[in-house]
Amino acid sequence: MLKRIVRMEFDPEKVQDFLTLFEEVKEKIAARPGCTHLELCKDASKDNVYYTFSIWEKEEDLEGYRSSELFEKTWERTKILFSEKPQAFSLLEDHH
Repeated sequence: MLKRIVRMEFDPEKVQDFLTLFEEVKEKIAARPGCTHLELCKDASKDNVYYTFSIWEKEEDLEGYRSSELFEKTWERTKILFSEKPQAFSLLEDHH
């Protein structure tokens, strides 16, 4: 299982544009093969910072989404809204 967190900081005037876009695509992303969870979280102290948290059955499923037309079109519309470069983290559970 792969957990993915993406931190995105938006131009404050463009936050609503992102929220509208996320509403349009969230069900399509969640329906991708291997995606078992998708949620959007808002930063507790910054109104223009959001995180996506997703869980994928395996890394190949995430990569399949990242190479899809859905991702390409969504990312194209999202990246123009950023005020800072996004940060992405892929996490595996540590089974020690």
